[in-house]
Amino acid sequence: MTNTNSREIRLASHPTGVPTASNFTLAETTLESLHDQQVLVRNLFMSVDPYMRGRMNDRKSYVPPFEIGKVLDGGAVGEVIESRSSELKVGDVVTSRYGWREAFIATPKELRAVNKAVQPLSVYLGTLGMTGMTAWAGLTMVEVKDGDVIYVSGAAGAVGNMAGQLAKLRGCRVIGSAGSEEKVKRLIDECGFDAAFNYKTGPVLDQLNDAAPDGIDVYYDNVGGESLEAALSALRVHGRIIACGGISSYNDEKPKPGPSNLFNMTTKRLTMKGLIVGDWLDRQSEFEKEVGAYYQAGELKSLETVVDGLDQAVPAFIGLFEGKNVGKMVVKLSS
Repeated sequence: MTNTNSREIRLASHPTGVPTASNFTLAETTLESLHDQQVLVRNLFMSVDPYMRGRMNDRKSYVPPFEIGKVLDGGAVGEVIESRSSELKVGDVVTSRYGWREAFIATPKELRAVNKAVQPLSVYLGTLGMTGMTAWAGLTMVEVKDGDVIYVSGAAGAVGNMAGQLAKLRGCRVIGSAGSEEKVKRLIDECGFDAAFNYKTGPVLDQLNDAAPDGIDVYYDNVGGESLEAALSALRVHGRIIACGGISSYNDEKPKPGPSNLFNMTTKRLTMKGLIVGDWLDRQSEFEKEVGAYYQAGELKSLETVVDGLDQAVPAFIGLFEGKNVGKMVVKLSS
């Protein structure tokens, strides 16, 4: 192998509020020759996700923060283009945590081989990837069941649309909120939601009450803020909350006060559980079997927003906080 050049995105500075292009830099690096049991992978698709915003702060969280001057990381799907390993051969398709770069060197234990016959391969970042598994794990965690009424905030996002679709397959009545009329329409027409509303056109609680006049059993929280407060009012006795994300506050410089009606947790005997998908990796094969079967049978729609080129990765990431994605936001790096 001759040395290979690869471009990558590095963190240039910690964002203050909403990230800007100046917080990142596009750099070129040289990958050296392979050692025994290593492979060279060319990325085909990479993921940008809201949780990455927290890793750009200079403080500890449930995942290590990104380092200034170092390449970012995240989910990616790539093809092995050179191998010195007996476990992976040239042409194999793998998933990894080596996103935000065009190519990389790794050992097989850092990679997960996937079936390249499943198309598009970007589905391994969304429906069949960590966002799909996050949706599945949340529903499983609070035992969402046939007959439940579930409200999903951020429902047109990567996790939200999957949570709604999987809940429908479990026999639930599903309500979603999103940030545009187009997204609302797609939730109903493509994802099979029973009702959906635009949270920008009126108070969330009023619209949620219109959609579920008898209340809800489960709230899948991707947003926090007003949506969480509304759900606390709409939940029935013994309702359950899946605390998955809070994108409404990810760019806040100071924490906002919590819900004014939090005491409903007590009066309604509610359950609220936090969700980190990394805690569920021992059940990944169970997720892949169930959700993979749904996908192969055409029972799940894989919603994606795809942008082309590594130089568009930063705008794609920033676009997550501007509502520019429907479904999973992915960056196409190679064809």
